[in-house]
Amino acid sequence: MNLTDRITIEPGKMGGRPCIRGMRITVGTITGLLAAKKTREEILALYPYLEDEDITAALEFVTLLASDQEHSIRRA
Repeated sequence: MNLTDRITIEPGKMGGRPCIRGMRITVGTITGLLAAKKTREEILALYPYLEDEDITAALEFVTLLASDQEHSIRRA
């Protein structure tokens, strides 16, 4: 999966935090819901415009951050 297709960072949107596909839903929102034991199905029901691959991308992104690996995310 190409994270740059799923994770976007725009200075004027959501305080420049990483978002899903330019929408106003942050990677932190997704991972926070998962930490709160919400299932993928519950998250997709809460945000029907998300795709399962968006959840996977959010997890991959935070895994890269946690492992100190850099990944180039294009800033708008």
